[in-house]
Amino acid sequence: MVIERHDFANGADLAEALASQIAARLADAIQANGQAVLAVSGGTTPIALFEALSQQDIDWSGVAVTLVDERFVPPEDGRSNERLVHTHLLKDNGAQAKFVGLYNPALVAETAAIAAANRIDALSRPFDVVVLGMGTDGHTASFFPGGDRLDQAIDPEGKALVLPMQATSAGEPRLTLTLPVIAEARFIVLHIEGAAKREVLARAMEEGDETEMPIRAVLNQAQTTVHVFWAP
Repeated sequence: MVIERHDFANGADLAEALASQIAARLADAIQANGQAVLAVSGGTTPIALFEALSQQDIDWSGVAVTLVDERFVPPEDGRSNERLVHTHLLKDNGAQAKFVGLYNPALVAETAAIAAANRIDALSRPFDVVVLGMGTDGHTASFFPGGDRLDQAIDPEGKALVLPMQATSAGEPRLTLTLPVIAEARFIVLHIEGAAKREVLARAMEEGDETEMPIRAVLNQAQTTVHVFWAP
């Protein structure tokens, strides 16, 4: 477990600093490989980051943006992470990026996960940047405590790229990247805000069951430093 902390006075300062770091990583990847892949998370915390990132002056036409996880709802739904990304990130300079979503209108999440895995498999890996969030229950991505496929999703030797996930605390069914896809990324960010989540992270850094606080799986298995960006 190798963690580097980046603390800020407020969320606005964090968003600007993190957007600059992500843009630099993406630009370096484009220069080296002709393309870059960015995977982002949903929720309300990253909105300011997305807004700041959309203004970064890089060759966005060489960037593929995908999701760490998604609710099994259509993009028109207010809870859709795809909708969130289109609204706040894929605009202004960021509008030139290619979007690769996880949702597709299958009858069940299990079928949708297969199609999503095929799209993820077509992207260049390891991903250049993965931005994670974390809930107060210690979940990240859709690795929820009590999730029906949690053991499979956080298996470091697992072969699946995307899995469906259902959990009582998750609400609707989800689609999630698996631990191996996240853990191999070149630049892994855990973006959290508030004193409560700082305390959750402190507990997660202690030894314990990964299924009880699934963020531990990422901290334990990441193949590079996990950069924690925090603001009150």
